[in-house]
Amino acid sequence: MKIICIGRNYIEHAHELNNPVPSQPVFFMKPETALIRAGLPFFYPDFSQDVHYEAELVLRVCKLGKHISEKFAHTYYDGIGIGIDFTARDVQNICKQKGLPWEIAKAFDGSAPVSDFIPKTEFKDLYDINFSLQKNGEVVQKGNSGMMIFNFEKLISYLSSFVTLKMGDLIFTGTPAGVGPVQKGDTLRAFIGEKDMLKIDIR
Repeated sequence: MKIICIGRNYIEHAHELNNPVPSQPVFFMKPETALIRAGLPFFYPDFSQDVHYEAELVLRVCKLGKHISEKFAHTYYDGIGIGIDFTARDVQNICKQKGLPWEIAKAFDGSAPVSDFIPKTEFKDLYDINFSLQKNGEVVQKGNSGMMIFNFEKLISYLSSFVTLKMGDLIFTGTPAGVGPVQKGDTLRAFIGEKDMLKIDIR
């Protein structure tokens, strides 16, 4: 199982980090050890002083695929959940300044908590899925799948031209504006629509 993450898939988020809006999807990966199952805490790493939350809709891949056409891409995922791409922002900024890869800031253990998944068939409109994140009871991020620069089908098709997708793989589809820091003692709650999907305590 692999975790593929999309960067800069919402225009306002690209702007808030002073990044250019991409003409093609930007992706990176996290290892399986980044995964935190629902209900378990996030332990603040000792190598960073500035870890940020990034809430994202997550697709669950349901079958093997390579060089997938966009028109068939919708058949390659069967569930949608929500996850948090924890990012060591201070470490990432150093990587950017030196022109180095981001993995050290993105792929560390515990950096990818993920909720349970809702069957795709339960959504009335896959291009109009609201999601949000609360920090200590206050809404800090709001997004909608219709605001993505690259939709689900485009992402699956593009990714599969480089990397074979396998059953059980997870695709983090990008975060909207509003990312920010967490501290020990904070609690994050992630929602799809009004449904409380994921609770993460920061320790």
